[in-house]
Amino acid sequence: MKYIELRIYAARQGIELITAMLISKGIDGIMVDDPDDMEDILNKKNEYGWDYIDDELKENMDREPVVSVYFDKSDDGRKQMSDVKKALRDMREQEKRGDFGQCTALGSLNIEEKLVDDDDWKYKWKDYFKPYRITDKITVKPTWEDYEAEEGELVIEIDPGMAFGTGTHETTSLCMKLMEKYIGDKGKEKKILDVGCGSGILSIGAALLGCEDVLGIEIDDDAVRVAEENVAANDASGSVRIMKGDLVDGIDFEADIIVANLMADLVVKLCKSAGHHLADGGVFISSGILVEKEKYVAEKIENAGFKILEIQEDGEWCAIAAGV
Repeated sequence: MKYIELRIYAARQGIELITAMLISKGIDGIMVDDPDDMEDILNKKNEYGWDYIDDELKENMDREPVVSVYFDKSDDGRKQMSDVKKALRDMREQEKRGDFGQCTALGSLNIEEKLVDDDDWKYKWKDYFKPYRITDKITVKPTWEDYEAEEGELVIEIDPGMAFGTGTHETTSLCMKLMEKYIGDKGKEKKILDVGCGSGILSIGAALLGCEDVLGIEIDDDAVRVAEENVAANDASGSVRIMKGDLVDGIDFEADIIVANLMADLVVKLCKSAGHHLADGGVFISSGILVEKEKYVAEKIENAGFKILEIQEDGEWCAIAAGV
């Protein structure tokens, strides 16, 4: 079977923004080839006393980073790829307006397409997906890996398939850590609303933390299907429901905690109505926000009637916890 590989060339800052955009569209199986990663290898030359580093490796450090995603060679796949291309054009316009900050450069955003065979890529990324501890209690592991959990450790099994990845991006781990904190040991008392649930990893995490009434909302049909499969694979169907929806439009559900791993503009849009879906004393946790937009988003959340409880950062990303 053939697939379409879309390669997007971008600056280092652009990679983070493009990754966030792709995740927001339910495309979570993303390959990033960043020359900056080569620097770590070169730095180990002295540490380990290596005498030789391939010249090709050094030359690779001068090229532009590449983000690669893959689509079915079908009408649906081409439509999804077209949506991504449009989003890239929109991002270029946002860059020109300074929406990402005056110092942010996306890079060339040149794209390449080519047909690839299933065996060329479909399973290659699995070599890099290993069990990964994302919070004090929760570890994410691929379904095909054997893993022996420690006492008290909670394990989420994820098979991202072709379009949905590992869930170990900084935005996901930030959201999961805050959710774990505010659920505490009162999982059975907490109702969780996961807006833009993607692969369902946060919803599953909530169930493992003891929550028995979790609703995940996702706008993409494929993401809904994959999330439901992951929920079932983790024996969480009794606690977690996945619904198709656009943010909280038309959703009749009051939660103790809302988690939203989206993008800054979607968080700003959501915060205007999130309070109507939170119980008294509820917490609104949002992520997918670049640190440079932290102040802007926090102000919008406060203007919507929330009080900022805390902000956590990881690299270029941040997550905000706010109370009503």
